[in-house]
Formats: sequence, C-alpha cells, structure tokens
Amino acid sequence: MRSGEVERLRGELAEFVADVFGSFPRRDQRRWGECYLRGLMLDGRRKSIQPMAERLPDGNMQALQQFVNQSPWDPLPVRQRIAERLSEAITPEVWVIDDVSFPKCGKASVGVARQYCGAVGKRANCQVAVSVHAATDTASCPLEWQLYLPREWTDEPDRCRRAGVPDDVAHREKWRLALGLLDALAQWQLKAPVVVADAGYGVSTPFRIGLQERGLSYVLALNGKEVAHPEDVEPHQPAYGGLGPPTLARYRTPPRAVCVLAAEAARGGVRFTEVTWRQGSKGAMTSRFAVLTVRPAGKQSLAAAQEAGGGRNRWDGVLPVQTLLVEWPHGQDAPTDYWISNLPATTPAADLVRWAKMLWWIEHDYRELKHGLGLDHFEGRTWRGWHHHVTLVTAAQAFLTLRRLDP
Repeated sequence: MRSGEVERLRGELAEFVADVFGSFPRRDQRRWGECYLRGLMLDGRRKSIQPMAERLPDGNMQALQQFVNQSPWDPLPVRQRIAERLSEAITPEVWVIDDVSFPKCGKASVGVARQYCGAVGKRANCQVAVSVHAATDTASCPLEWQLYLPREWTDEPDRCRRAGVPDDVAHREKWRLALGLLDALAQWQLKAPVVVADAGYGVSTPFRIGLQERGLSYVLALNGKEVAHPEDVEPHQPAYGGLGPPTLARYRTPPRAVCVLAAEAARGGVRFTEVTWRQGSKGAMTSRFAVLTVRPAGKQSLAAAQEAGGGRNRWDGVLPVQTLLVEWPHGQDAPTDYWISNLPATTPAADLVRWAKMLWWIEHDYRELKHGLGLDHFEGRTWRGWHHHVTLVTAAQAFLTLRRLDP
C-alpha cells in the first residue's frame, strides 16, 4: 500500500490495535505495535526493521528493534484475539494445516537447520513453522503458529539458550506440533469444523488417530502408496492348535496400495462423477471423483485397532473403515489424487471435494504473508523475536482481511 493509503486507514487501524493489542501492559507497546503494522503494510521490497523505520514518518529503528526483539510482551493473547475475531468474521468451513519454510544463511537464527525447504523445493538451510488457517470459499487467515525445532537444536541446550528458546520447549515432530496448535485453539474455545492437510500430514497414522481422539473430522491428502483392505473383506479366525495363546484373527489377503484399490474399483464399475468445486480465474474448476470405503492397514493402524478393541488378545481382527476420496481427471490414464476422511461415505461428494480442495488457500495466505507483508523478512535470531514478528504479520493480514470482508 502507498503511504497515503496507509495514512487514511490510521483511524480504523487504531481501533483494531486497541482491540487485538489490548493485552499489552503499556501504551508505548501499543504505539510501536501500530507503527510496525503500518510498516508491514507499506510498499517496499524489504519489511525488516531498518527499511520499515526509514519509510515510516514516525519510524524509530531502535524503538522498533526493542519492541520486537527484547520487549517481554506475550504474543499468545494477541493471536488468540485475532483468531477469535477472524473466526467470527469468516465462519470457516475448514481449518487448513501446513508448514512453511524460511531460507536462512548461517546457523544462529533459532531453529535453522539443513532440512527440506519448500520455498526452494529441496533441502536447504532454513527455518520451518507449522500453522493452522481458517478458510472458506472466499477468505482465509492464519489462526496459530509454532516454530519447528530440529533435534540438532534441542540436543544442544547452550545453543537453545543463546537463541532464547524456553526451557520447556522440546523437539516435536511437525504432526505433533499441529495437534498442539489444535489443542491451543480448543483452549480458546475455537473448534475446527473440518481439518484439511496435505499428504505430509495425511500419511501419518498417529496424526489421524490424534484428530480422531479429539473428536475432529478431517479430509487429509494421501500419496496413493498407503495400504488398505477393501471394505467388504472379513478377517479369518484360524482354528486353535491347543498350544500357546490363541492365533489372532487375520485377513486372508495382504493389504494393497490405495491407488491399486482405486483402479480396481474403477474396473469393477465404480462410477467417477464430475464435480465442480469453485470458479477460478479461467472458469469452473471441475474434475471426476469417486467415494470409496476402505480399511486402512499397516503396523500403526493395526496397533491402534488392537488398542481400541481392548488389547491384542481381545481384538476381533476387524480394521475400522474410512472414507477414501479419489480424483481421476479427464484425459488421465489412472486416478491421480487421494484423500482419506473419517466422515461417513454418505457425505456428499461435492462437500468432500470442496473441503479437500480448500488446501490451496494456505498457499494463498503464505504468498500474501511473505510477498506482501514480509513474513520471511525478519532478520532477528531469537525465539521471542521470531514469534513477535510472526504475530505482528498475522495481525496485519487480519486487519486487511477484515477490511476486504467489510469494506
């Protein structure tokens, strides 16, 4: 935005700041918070502190540095208030979970390590954060964030201490971080309508079980290699031989990849129906889909089913059913995309498809947050500074989203 446009929004921005920064104990913190938001919204190639301070008429680099990197304000109440306001304004149909990377040089910035970096499409030196976003067909916004700490960081307490990582923060896999974010949002009295995520989370059986245990519905992408049984197979109970513990019930045939099951279903007469999920810039977005019912298999699914059935020796051998959504686009020789859901197979295919395809919103958010608001321009190195910056960028995007929804 140009300077004149931002200045004309000062009144609206002041009301927004008074609300979402209401937890700040001091007036000067709210003042510099409002100043930082204006800096993020102003046009400019870099949204780090020094160039923002130079562009702002009331910018003060030292004050902004202290506010972001040293000031002890808690970002969680700010993010909570943003999540409450945006959830009410958007009324989301899904919550989208994903992770985003920030390429970095050097090794001092908190959480930086050589790992897969989506921003460059390969392993590189970067930070990675997990986020949860609320989305509908027309709008989206981030609700909560957490920085991922690789094990190489948590194995070096002195390194964590230098970066200001709290003592109670340990290494956790990204899917565990995602569940933790959902738990935090639940403590804020916000409940996910349907959880959507890409295959990086969908292939994780513990993640799916965690969602199920929390009573959350989900539509999660798969890569097609996950194994399952068809719905109609039944376990066989071998006769007891008289020695040792009874033989467990088992399926007579091995599980097969869901891509194989989908192809077999198509050859068996399952119909793929054309579904339009939204209007894009080039017209209606349409493809062919089928809804199947399968029994996910594999060691982790087996262990979960045994535990739910009362233990290994009491389990009846039946794996629970789940809904499999399959996409077979026109002109393709075989199905291309797969999603698994704990929603019943009677759920309208159009709803399953629309929710699954809302995953694209998170890429829209990341693009706006990075290219428009400087999400990845933070040059500090500390845990506190990173979370402060991300919270302020989230606030700036929330303000702009609210204006678009109610111009």
